[in-house]
Amino acid sequence: MIKCSECGYENMDGLDYCDGCGAKLAPSAAEPAKAEEAAAAEHPAPAAEEAKPAEEAKPAEAPAQAEAPSAEAPAQAEAPSAEAPTGELQPKAAPAAPPPPSPAPAAAAPFKARLVIVRGGRKGQEFPLEDGNNQIGRWDPDTGAFPEVDLDADDPEAKISRRHALLRIDGGKITVEDIGSLNGTYVNRGARLQPGSPVELKTGDEVIVGKTFLKLVVEPIS
Repeated sequence: MIKCSECGYENMDGLDYCDGCGAKLAPSAAEPAKAEEAAAAEHPAPAAEEAKPAEEAKPAEAPAQAEAPSAEAPAQAEAPSAEAPTGELQPKAAPAAPPPPSPAPAAAAPFKARLVIVRGGRKGQEFPLEDGNNQIGRWDPDTGAFPEVDLDADDPEAKISRRHALLRIDGGKITVEDIGSLNGTYVNRGARLQPGSPVELKTGDEVIVGKTFLKLVVEPIS
């Protein structure tokens, strides 16, 4: 029922004007609530607006993940690079050591030496000796080699081997050794020399090869 505010007449619900005095009737308190419910039913709230609070709660998880540092990143950052940085100069290799100097040639002997035949063959025949090696023997027709001390003309019985002995002058020292002769080499009529075992000589010593006796003569250079 709607009670008129002017005359107090109670009118039926749904009337806009009072049946008693014709005044404008004020709507009852229940009608506005019903009107609001009807409007809410006609215009429901969008589903997106109802779900929005739930969606707004999700971004809260993102910061937690963003704040968690990567376990792999520090390890990669701390690991030193085994390769040299691009453009960095590599250390130069140490220069090669210079080759050792070649030995200086031996000084020439401070004397002149020669062998003189004192027995057998051409007695008095002399053979000047050179610094270094002086081979004693006979001319070899097969190879055409001539020894420094060629006794081919002084050995008609061929008792001297073609490569019989080796006399060497090295600085101030003179040695002689047998080099595999058939009849051997002797010094001052001593024991036969062993091949490859040099014996030192001095002026006046005799070297015997075959049946030929040779005397060493050494003269200082003035």
